[in-house]
Amino acid sequence: MSDLMPEPAAVPGEQEGTAGPAPDPAAPAPLGVVRTPTGNAEVDARLERLADADHLPADGHIEVYEDVHRGLRDALTALDARPAPAPVPAPMPSYNNRS
Repeated sequence: MSDLMPEPAAVPGEQEGTAGPAPDPAAPAPLGVVRTPTGNAEVDARLERLADADHLPADGHIEVYEDVHRGLRDALTALDARPAPAPVPAPMPSYNNRS
């Protein structure tokens, strides 16, 4: 360029010859943690919810973690609950009525 027209200033984070700005190292990034299915659909659904934290900044993780913890705690509590007692059959009428 000429002395009258200075070179355009480089934009911070851009590298020459690239299509756009360099990725922000502080941006949310998936951790890549593998979640092994447990075989319990309710528990597996809660564990999959952890993936939602991958796309949130760190201060948004607590909400996801608390929700997952609450759901897992409820699932475990349900396992400890005693099943309702079986209904007692009504007594059969007696036909041996000896008067």
